[in-house]
Amino acid sequence: MNDLPVVVIGAGPQGLAAAAHLRERGLEVLVLESGAAAGAAVAEWGHVRLFSPWPELMDRVAVDLLQSTGWVAPTAGYPTGAEWVESYLAPLGESLAPWIQYDARVTGVSRVGRDRLVDADRGDQPFTVHAVNAAGRECRIEARAVIDASGTWRTPSPAGADGLPALGEKANADKIHYGVPDRKAPERYAGKHTVVLGAGDSSLNAILELDRIAQDHPGTTITWALRRATTSNTFGGGAADQLERRGALGTRAREAVEAGRVALVAGFRTSEFRRAGEQVVVVAEDGRVLTGVDRVVALTGFRPDLSFLSELRLDLDSTLEAPRRVADEVDPNLHSCGSVQATGAADLAHPDEPNFYMVGMKSYGRAPTFLAMTGYEQVRSVVAMVAGDPEAAARVELALPDTGVCGGSGLYDEPAATAEGGCCGAAPEFVQVGAGPVLP
Repeated sequence: MNDLPVVVIGAGPQGLAAAAHLRERGLEVLVLESGAAAGAAVAEWGHVRLFSPWPELMDRVAVDLLQSTGWVAPTAGYPTGAEWVESYLAPLGESLAPWIQYDARVTGVSRVGRDRLVDADRGDQPFTVHAVNAAGRECRIEARAVIDASGTWRTPSPAGADGLPALGEKANADKIHYGVPDRKAPERYAGKHTVVLGAGDSSLNAILELDRIAQDHPGTTITWALRRATTSNTFGGGAADQLERRGALGTRAREAVEAGRVALVAGFRTSEFRRAGEQVVVVAEDGRVLTGVDRVVALTGFRPDLSFLSELRLDLDSTLEAPRRVADEVDPNLHSCGSVQATGAADLAHPDEPNFYMVGMKSYGRAPTFLAMTGYEQVRSVVAMVAGDPEAAARVELALPDTGVCGGSGLYDEPAATAEGGCCGAAPEFVQVGAGPVLP
């Protein structure tokens, strides 16, 4: 199989880094990207500013490749997604252009002559990767290894608290947005009532973007609905976060809540969306309602698309849908982002499918808060293993910054009175908005 390429799925940050590492080691590579350009998914949230600085957003080997072309690396500041694409991902895509196929959506991965049921010599067979282009033309590619860096951006989690679409979620899709609002395009939100569902870095960004819109456009109101009954970890580690800008996100969101510009509702677990003229009513499982809602921003996480991997024997954690050994490190019920360790080829391997790896955000399954530098370390280790260098694969060349959060994601059902806001400081008082019986 040594004459076959390594197929990389996705031309995002980790997929491009994987291609650069493979080329550095003299291995043939083919990158299949469903979008029309490098970093296509990142471009869709291009208005969002990252909380990692430039040096942590670029892979070392990719930088070496780019510098050989005369490219000059950004050295300071915190780029937006669009700036990340323009100044790094797009040039990297151009440097790797001979090995990238765009508008190529992967529809299946298996083994030559072996479906999921067949044991015989399974690991000795090449992979088969099926893909389709924008015109609907299908192709079948044989590969010595497959690195899935397809991410989770295309599969946001639904708004329903039970992990399923809430009743009426699909019928009211025109009122629901699954990304961070852009204050430079305020038309959807200015002068209106927006409900943000979710708690995480994306939600913090959404709150700040909407708060800026509200300050520029009187009459704009914001409600932030959290599933958890306590806000002890909602605002992150603040000044204790070793990533300064990440800590600042939570600090500024807390200020907006405490100033009364954002109404916070805790323990609100969405079960239904009901149309009310041009607005919607958001209904919780306990019967509370949020009324007069013009827009809903649902940021309840993302999940991996495993549908095209159904013929592979994957060793996944049943809860997170991440590789089992990775899940032990990133389970949000047990860890904050800063309490996890770097993961490499040994953690990402699937024993029954040698030479298949998930890297990047997809390797975390449903767990949140993935850092680009985590993915670059994964790529370095995985490519070393594919290239037959287990010693390099086993090394750990990354220390993750601490979030300043004491660990875990906070209590789920306990009342807010529990312990003065938890170990990370006092939480603001809850503001109950639109609480009442379910509408008929």
